[in-house]
Amino acid sequence: MCLGIPMKVLSVDGIAATALDGDREELIDLSLTGPLAPGTWVLTFLGTAREVITWDEARLIRDALGGLRSLMEGGDLGDAFADLDARSPSLPPHLAAAAAAGKTTA
Repeated sequence: MCLGIPMKVLSVDGIAATALDGDREELIDLSLTGPLAPGTWVLTFLGTAREVITWDEARLIRDALGGLRSLMEGGDLGDAFADLDARSPSLPPHLAAAAAAGKTTA
């Protein structure tokens, strides 16, 4: 399983960037996002920035990862998924449109 890690870009050199995950700096590949400005938050997978995200998205992901880490260490989730607890499930727009049109198969 591959987990996305939110990281903050510190500096950029072509398609490589130094990014920060908490207090750990890492060299990441920007081939999928293109050049980014320092201070930009990205979601990384295996050392590659896959997409640009906002600080709020980064915070939610970090909270969720912290809750999972706590659970794996014998603790509890706490409010790591509070953003999900406060809403009901919803379909992505393309599936909602298909359901509204009465489609039940592809």
